Parts: sequence; structure tokens; C-alpha cells
Amino acid sequence: MPERAAPRRHHPLATAARGVVAAGVAAAVWGTLIERQLFTLRHVTMPVLPAGQGPLRMLQLSDLHLAPWQSRKQRWVRSLAALAPDLVINSGDNAGHEQALFALRHALEPFAGIPGVFVHGSNDYYGPMLKNPLRYLREPSQKSTRTPNLDNEALTHFFMDDLGWLNLNNSAARLTVADSILECVGLNDPHIGYDRADQMAAQLAEVRAEPAAGPVTTLGLVHAPYRSALNTLVDAGATALIAGHTHGGQVCIPGYGALTTNCDLPRDQAKGLSTWQHNRRAAFLNVSAGLGHSIYAPVRFACRPEATLITLVPAVL
Repeated sequence: MPERAAPRRHHPLATAARGVVAAGVAAAVWGTLIERQLFTLRHVTMPVLPAGQGPLRMLQLSDLHLAPWQSRKQRWVRSLAALAPDLVINSGDNAGHEQALFALRHALEPFAGIPGVFVHGSNDYYGPMLKNPLRYLREPSQKSTRTPNLDNEALTHFFMDDLGWLNLNNSAARLTVADSILECVGLNDPHIGYDRADQMAAQLAEVRAEPAAGPVTTLGLVHAPYRSALNTLVDAGATALIAGHTHGGQVCIPGYGALTTNCDLPRDQAKGLSTWQHNRRAAFLNVSAGLGHSIYAPVRFACRPEATLITLVPAVL
């Protein structure tokens, strides 16, 4: 009788290598095809209002990086109007393509008539370009030397004239929302050096020259949460800080979190609610992980795209 062949043995290292490759392929498929489409509404509560006021519901939209063909994202953003927020806060980086304005109009038009405020991010001036993503792990991306190639003026007019939102780029405004008086201060994007604290301070002085009809809550808004920008807003009296830019790290490691914030914000504050302390003052800080990504880096891993419903309630004394 012929001898039976000995059973084939698998080397442990080869088995482990195949497992690593399979896990990598699965992670890549998940991050590029699935998770980046799993839009999520995150809920946050900030106890900052004076006694007897609120609650006040604010919808933060950030980092849409919208491209014309992203119809699923457009539909999801439009659906958020059903939340009927008291205030919409747009923290920048809306455009992900040079022809994004039509898609942005479609996505945001249901919010017309709802009070809103906005600041710009770099991708409201500059369209995306192909870059080495590994550079983000070493240092924040650098200020562009290109000529702006997005129609920022048209975007700004759409926000102000069609939607009725207030422009807070290096500016300040006071508005009454529900039964709360909000003093809103904002900076243009420090990531590209467009922030002008002196302009914001001058506008804030004009706002405060008119006495308020009651207790005031100060909100600070900036796209990129650089330490200096957050400190400037806290010095202006903000007790609630709202920012985007970081994408929550975009690609995170479970149990470790974001690898980078693409600015000098500490990595453990890359997304979500935390506190910011400066000059013996403290403020709540919400950093949105945002809704999009560059069209040249279509991936999210352990960091779902999000909008945030921020509820302001009276401070606990």
C-alpha cells in the first residue's frame, strides 16, 4: 500500500502574518467604505447659563468637506433640521471640492430662518490637494502658499443672506435665542494665520457698549482649536468654546485615541467635551470630530463622522 502523506504543518509565524494581513485588509475596508459613511449625532450638555434660563439647544456642524457627489451626506445633514435647534453653529471647513457650493446650498437650505453663527476654516478658502498623510503624524499641516481657489465670498453671502447667519470671523455679536442672551465671539482660522484678535476685541467692545437686557452667556467660536486662540476667547469671557478642525484624529487606535490633532491641542482633547483652563479661568470646550474628510484621504477609523447637539443648561453653583 502507498504511504500516506504526512499532514501539512503551518508555521506559527506564517499563520500570524496571514492574520495580520487579513486584519489590515478588514480595517481598510471598514475605514474607507463603511465607517466614513456612518454619520452620528452626538449629544453634549454644557452647564453655563444663568439660573432660570434654558435649556438652549445648539446644533454644531463642522468639517463637512463636502463634494458634489456626496449625496448621502447631504441627505443626512438636511435631516438634522427636523431637530429644530434654537441655534446653528457652523465651525468651518465646509467645502471639499471647488464645485461644492451647489451641494452646500442643497445640504443647508433647510436651516434657513433658524438663527445661526459661523466662522471659516482653511477649506472655505482653499480646495483640497493631494498630500502625504504621514506628515500629519509629525507636525500640523503648513499654511498654504497657494492663491485661494474657493469662492469664499459666495459662501459667506449664502450663509448671511440666504440662511440669515451671523458672521463671527474676527468679530462679535449679541443675540437673544429663546430666553437667553448670547454674546458670541469668534476668530477666523488660526491654522492659516487669518485670526485677528484685535479686530475681534474692537467689535466686542462695541457690542458691550450697549447694556444688555439681562444676564449674558458668552460663547467662543473658532475653527482650529490652537491654544492661543482658545486662550484669546477665554480672555474675552467665553465660558463655552466650540471648535472643529481635528476630525477627532480621523484615524484612531481603539484604547489609545487620536494619533494627531493637526494643531497644538493636546491629543486627548481631539474630540468631544472637555474643559479648557487659562489665566485662572475655565471654560467648557467642545471639539467636533466633523462630518467629512479630504477627498484625497477618504477614510475614518474608530472615529465616526458626527454633528453635535449641544444643550446649554443653567450652571450648577
